[in-house]
Amino acid sequence: MSAISITVVGNLTSDPEIRYTTTGTPVASFTVASNERYKDGQGQWQDGPVSFVRVNVWRELAEHCAESLAKGDRAVVTGTLRQRDYQATDGTKRTVWEVTAAEVGAALKYATAKIARVRRDTVPIPDDPWAGGDGGPVEEPPF
Repeated sequence: MSAISITVVGNLTSDPEIRYTTTGTPVASFTVASNERYKDGQGQWQDGPVSFVRVNVWRELAEHCAESLAKGDRAVVTGTLRQRDYQATDGTKRTVWEVTAAEVGAALKYATAKIARVRRDTVPIPDDPWAGGDGGPVEEPPF
């Protein structure tokens, strides 16, 4: 079964909520409200129905979202649409649709943003797979 890729543009209904799994992996959650606008018969703009989309963000992206986004901010979210079933406290079975985000960005249609790159000085540089054992080039590719 193929995953359903989706892009949602809308406003955050609250600040991102960040928490950590038992292994220390950060995960942030927030809801994006999105609606379409249309012109009615008199040429006046009207708001259409609002859709609320729950978004889950993992790892470094979760920390970046929690630090960068706030309630009311307009965001662009791209990810995978997933269905999750759960049992409510009253015993009924419920289904929700959520987006597991791959990318999240500020929408710049009505705002500006200043990008601050995250430093990765502490990340180790992996060994060069093409280098020979003595540090020289490999005569043949390893495949």
